Amino acid sequence: MESKTHARVESDRSSDEKNMGEVANAMPVNLPEDPDAHLSDAQRKEIDRKLVRKLDLQLIPWLCLLYLLSFLDRTNIGNAKIAGLQKKLGNMSTGKYNAALSIFFVSYAVFEPLANILLKRLRPSVFIPIIMYASHLTQLLCLTSNRIIWGVCMLSMGFVTSWSGLMVCRFFLGLAEAGLFPGVNYFLSSWYKRNEFGVRAAIFFSAAALSGSFGGLLAAAILNMHNVGGKPGWAWIFILEGLATVLCGFLSFFLVHDFPDTATFLSEQDRARVIRRLKLDQQSSAEHEEFKMSYFWSAVKDWKMYMGMFIYMGADMPLYAFSLFLPSIVAGMGYKGNQAQLMTVPPYACAAVLTVAVGFYADRTRQRGLSNIFVSLIGVVGFAMLIGSHKPHIKYALPQSRPSPSTLIHRPRYAGTFLGALGIYPCIANTISWVSNNTEGVYKRGIVLGFVIGWGNLNGVVSSNIFFKGPQYTVGHATIIGYMVGCLVVGSTVMHFLLGRENAARRAGKRDHWVQGKTEREIEALGDKRPDFLYTT
Repeated sequence: MESKTHARVESDRSSDEKNMGEVANAMPVNLPEDPDAHLSDAQRKEIDRKLVRKLDLQLIPWLCLLYLLSFLDRTNIGNAKIAGLQKKLGNMSTGKYNAALSIFFVSYAVFEPLANILLKRLRPSVFIPIIMYASHLTQLLCLTSNRIIWGVCMLSMGFVTSWSGLMVCRFFLGLAEAGLFPGVNYFLSSWYKRNEFGVRAAIFFSAAALSGSFGGLLAAAILNMHNVGGKPGWAWIFILEGLATVLCGFLSFFLVHDFPDTATFLSEQDRARVIRRLKLDQQSSAEHEEFKMSYFWSAVKDWKMYMGMFIYMGADMPLYAFSLFLPSIVAGMGYKGNQAQLMTVPPYACAAVLTVAVGFYADRTRQRGLSNIFVSLIGVVGFAMLIGSHKPHIKYALPQSRPSPSTLIHRPRYAGTFLGALGIYPCIANTISWVSNNTEGVYKRGIVLGFVIGWGNLNGVVSSNIFFKGPQYTVGHATIIGYMVGCLVVGSTVMHFLLGRENAARRAGKRDHWVQGKTEREIEALGDKRPDFLYTT
């Protein structure tokens, strides 16, 4: 049995996998008939290239926009804070403000493991628009000064008049948004080959960095509406950005597609091509699969899930700390009002570019662990600069011919915000791609991603409670460094070597006994436990 398995493995290796020096899987069962069998290799490659481009245009742009809005909605409270939110809500204390940040992550994290199962059962074209509406139309925002009137009657947090109302809004916002990020990553992993998924996940997540840039610019513009309709500028930030999300939620019923086996934008031939290329890439995620509790137990017994949770918390806690408090950090450098909002834009823009670049690199080299280690060290240096520099800026006079009489020449603290962003954002998408690459099976992958992302987001509670005693914020920056070194650097190093050791054992045939006496279908059902499945390190 073992010799036959190895014979099939060698005969079925694709040219791409030979170039990578990897072993391909035995011919999968239920493989669709190849609609391009009569064509030359050059023609087949051209058809495949056009197919991937078609998938990119149909799937990626709209999902990026949805995530940009989602991240904007959860982090714009930081922009509202420096625009007067705390003062207007009864001089809210720092503790109460941090509690309002924390409660979002509680509901957000708890619901995430279930969200991917619902995504599969309800279909993406139904589930994603519903949660977008829920995040704004069911936030129960009819508030008086002393009590909450429950109902679907207001749009966004722009209508809150008390700290208790803000707490309710943030709780339901977290509940409704829980399904988007893990759901979309799971969804995309069911469309693309393992060496194609990373850059798509990076492009998708770069929307979070762009939302930081866009959020600062948008907040600066919206604050000019102060006192329009009797509402302060910070309230208009919530109202207008909420309206944009509701509109996109409606359009998503028509612009979000389903999984490959049912997506209506694919022809029958293209559907066969997508399913076939995924199955040949050691994936069974393209076809319908009924949920069984065995998939859940397979996920929770997998050591890779817990390592993924540990590594991801090292990226996610710093992510939320940075995105929620960057406006406050910048304001602590001496900037005020719109200038403080605008100074938050450049670090996010740089982070978005590096996120995509790391996605390209990791897809081509399959060295996701080493990518995590290197990039996170950049962030560690950045936050060390934020701790070590006590003078935020100095002023220099400019020649009278310049449009401004003076400018701020920034010292290491502002430079540190750039390195901090560069060290965080690429690791989010790279870690999710790493976990997804190494988990096979429709529901198992969804459950694993739900736990990994849910646990990472639960650490947002830590993010919300470490920034105090500004403008230095020593405790906050030091905590971020601890997370990045302990979880990202050390965790990624351990994971990299453990996966490499397991791959070596599989190449040496030490796991072949796992398939003895099993049928082809039973072997395929093993997923990433198949002896011929090689992990991305």
